[in-house]
Order: sequence, then structure tokens, then C-alpha cells
Amino acid sequence: MLTLVFCVIVVALAFEFINGFHDTANAIATSVGTKVLTPAQAILLSTVFNLAGALAGVAVAKTIGKDLVDAKFISSVTVLAALTSGITWNLVTWYYGLPSSSSHALFGGLCGAALASAHGNWAVIKWSTGLWPKIVKPMVVAPATGLLVGFLIMSLLMMLLQRIRPRIVNLVFGKAQLLSAAWMSFEHGRNDAQKTMGIIALTLFTASTQSEVFANLPEWLSFLKIQEFKIDLWVKVTCALTMAAGTAAGGWKIIRTLGKHMVKLQPIHGFAAQTTAASVIGFATHFGIPLSTTHVISSSIMGVGATKRLNAVKWPVVERMVWAWLMTLPITAFLAWLILNGLRAIGL
Repeated sequence: MLTLVFCVIVVALAFEFINGFHDTANAIATSVGTKVLTPAQAILLSTVFNLAGALAGVAVAKTIGKDLVDAKFISSVTVLAALTSGITWNLVTWYYGLPSSSSHALFGGLCGAALASAHGNWAVIKWSTGLWPKIVKPMVVAPATGLLVGFLIMSLLMMLLQRIRPRIVNLVFGKAQLLSAAWMSFEHGRNDAQKTMGIIALTLFTASTQSEVFANLPEWLSFLKIQEFKIDLWVKVTCALTMAAGTAAGGWKIIRTLGKHMVKLQPIHGFAAQTTAASVIGFATHFGIPLSTTHVISSSIMGVGATKRLNAVKWPVVERMVWAWLMTLPITAFLAWLILNGLRAIGL
């Protein structure tokens, strides 16, 4: 049992690392696309502020660990299946340069694995109090908000600055975009890193309450045992550092998709998109809502780009992204269901 828990923690940290480089683009793609920062500079900035954000608060972590599925049906094997499903989907979408949601890959995997663990009992999924208000509804509302607010902020900036020379505008917002990129990175860490914290805490909580092995842990391993759901400091620090390391590894394919291939951006557009996305994510994080930062920044870029003209947005690229978004939850849920049944078949 103890070995299995350690395996789950390692796989969870692998997911966090992949999340870091998979979602690096969310915070820095517009800075690279507008040439305000080089890719290396943008990744360094994002790494530092992702780390700071990851250490700030635990509201989202508690949502992941307590509000989505019934913990009575969760075991270390369940969590392992969920994580394996999420990692697989993240790597597939990363390979094809699609900015899909690491968050929804994890949510889908957790729900599918929990359903398999409960032998098809749908009551294991907390639909009305967790999945619907905190995952599914924000999955629609947050991108729509990003699209609308991005369009409005950019329209307002264009109206206020229409008499200012473009060179001055680019110079000012080139500097301002450094602040918006830092803020976006901070909010990304504050929301995304907490998801793996919640998964690890859920694993330790279920092991502590369901396993006799954990009831008799030696003193030097006592930090693993928790009798109430909480996010210990070592979990926060480990997840924060792992995400920062993943961020430092970069995610060049997705950076190109968001920063260059979807719409041509200037510094003022990058500032508007990042400010919009950071505001939406920060608001949701305050209420413990685990948003997809991918969805929010992508829709914010679309809204900002649409102020030029509708055909300024490269809609075929957007269509590929939307399909990836729609497929993530059902595919990862089904994949986790298959993985858990496969692990059962080999005796885990």
C-alpha cells in the first residue's frame, strides 16, 4: 500500500511537471507573439510567478480533493488511473500543438476512474454540488466571459488611444505587457498548481483513513498521514517547485499556436488579453473554482483579435482548439475507466 501511494505521488508530480510545460503558453504566448519578450525571457518570468502563485492559497485544491467525487470510493489505484489518463491526453494534445485543458483532463480522468471504482454507481460523482457548478458551468461561462471582456477592454483602449501615435502605444504597452504577463503567470500558478495539491491530499487522506498500514507508519513517514482533509505545507512546496520546473522546460508548439497562429498580435493586444484572462482566473480562484487557464486565455485572445475584424482571427485554428476542448472530458473519463479496469485485471 505504501509503495502504491508513493507511485501515485510520483505520477501526480509528473502530471504537474507536464502541466507546467503544457500550460506555459497560457501565460507567455502573447508576450512571445508580440515580440515583447524572447521565449527564454518569457519562460523565466513565467516560472518565477507561477511558483509564487502556486504557494498562495488552497481553495482550488480543496475543491479538487473534496467536492467532485465521493472520497469513500476513491483509492490510490483510482487516483493513479485518473492521473495516467490525464497525462496521456496532455501528451497527445501537446504533440499536435493543441492548447487543450490539463485541468479538464484531470477532472475527466478523476470522474471516469471514480465511476469505475464505484462499479458504475453514478452517485459517486457530486454533480449538483461540485461537477456542475464548479467545472461544467465555468467551462462555458469562463471562455465566454474572456471573449466578451477581451473584446470590450480592447475596444475601450482603441477608443481612448486612437489619437496616440502607434509607436508610442507599442512602446508603452510593451512595458505594460511585462506586468500583465507576470500577473497571468501568478494566477495560473494560483489556480493550476493547486489541482495536483488536491489530488495528492486526496490520496493521502483516503490512504490514512482506509489503510491499516498508514495507521502504523514509522515516525519518519508520519508526514504522510492525515486524518482530516488538508493541504500540508510540504505538498504545496513540492507541487509549486514541480510546476515551476515544468514551466522552465517550456512548451514551444503551443506557444506558436496561441502566440502566432491564432491571430497576429501587437503589445496592446497582448496586454488586453493577458489582463482579461488574469482577472477572470483570479476571480474564480477566490471562490475555489478550478478554471481551465487554456480556455480563458485562448478566448481572451479571440475577443481581442476580433476587434480588428472578425477574419483577423484564424478560425480554422480556433475550430481545432474547440474540438480538443469538447473531447477532453469524455475521452479522459473513458480512458481512466479503461485504465482502472486494466489495473484491476492485473491485481492492483
